[in-house]
Amino acid sequence: MRVLHLGFEDPRMPGAGGGSVRTHEINRRLAAAGFDITVLTTRYPGWQERVEDGVRYVPIGWGQGSNRLSRLLAYIARLPFEVRRHGSTDLVVEDFFAPFSTMAAPLWTKRPTIGVVQWLHARDKARQYKLPLHWIERWGVRRHHRLITVSQGISDRLTQLNPALHLDLIGNGVDPGIWETQPRAGNDVLFVGRLEYGHKGLDLLLEAWALCCDRVEGNLLIAGTGQDEDKLRSAIHTAGLSGRVKMLGWLSGEQKHQAIADARLLVVPSRHETFGLVAIDAMGAGTPVIAFDIPCLREIVPKGTGWLVKAFDVRAMAEEIALRYEQPDLGQVAEQGREFAALYNWDSLAGMQAEAYNTALAELHDPKIARQKAAYPGRA
Repeated sequence: MRVLHLGFEDPRMPGAGGGSVRTHEINRRLAAAGFDITVLTTRYPGWQERVEDGVRYVPIGWGQGSNRLSRLLAYIARLPFEVRRHGSTDLVVEDFFAPFSTMAAPLWTKRPTIGVVQWLHARDKARQYKLPLHWIERWGVRRHHRLITVSQGISDRLTQLNPALHLDLIGNGVDPGIWETQPRAGNDVLFVGRLEYGHKGLDLLLEAWALCCDRVEGNLLIAGTGQDEDKLRSAIHTAGLSGRVKMLGWLSGEQKHQAIADARLLVVPSRHETFGLVAIDAMGAGTPVIAFDIPCLREIVPKGTGWLVKAFDVRAMAEEIALRYEQPDLGQVAEQGREFAALYNWDSLAGMQAEAYNTALAELHDPKIARQKAAYPGRA
């Protein structure tokens, strides 16, 4: 099958999110199984067209994509033309992306199209930018017939937007390199992710850390880059936490794996998540997780593998960090976390995605099947 994947972010781009990781991990396994896959992404400084692990990456746009806005606008403008240029494609796969989720690809690709939903936060962006982005998201979701979603929480929200959707629930997997690390109770508390101050809850994390850091021996380590890096650095300085918060910058590969394994706790303070890939990676490394109790994180931080805190309760987060930092049986929590993380296997997930692609292609090519699915919408 020839697949044209509208992937938005290149996994090599500094600051790229978990969505690009999923795109590559699934696609490289499909390529090994005989799929012919091309991924269209935004440009960024240092971009290059290449074949990596059997997957062809084609950054599109103009110039070097030196900032977030220019990358976004150039990608949107060029995407329909580039899809037409790749006219021999059997199936188009549209990754949802910020800030309005979907470009309603089934309307204009003129070939079978399925969406992959790892991002569905247009309402939050609408509040941030004072634009009706959530209405664009709603309209676009209603143009789709089949979607792959990474969590039950996102599946439920998609059904509210479009009850006629066929949804395949296929989660994310653990970074294979994580299994090469050795679990150990380290000394520091770690955050890993894109530096988006409000969305990722970095403001809440700093408030919580200010309340509990005098009861914690180690430091708070923040790994990542993003649009709010300067804002975060300023907030750390203003809060008087410069001596207790260390910025690690962008980590990838073995550096990232080791940082996660070396941490005593990993904290996920996000206000919104579609999956929480870093939480699963931490469990795989044997590092217990503390997260806010929001729908998608609730699915992947079960009892015994970490702890959920009342959503956005800064004081509760601070108390949990201080309490679990001193907990003597972290080794048992680490062991249960590793057992749970082993369920999230990229090979199995890629097989599920291949099946979803084959089923989608058959149904979207056959008008009779499509009419039956419209009359009796189902969910996988």
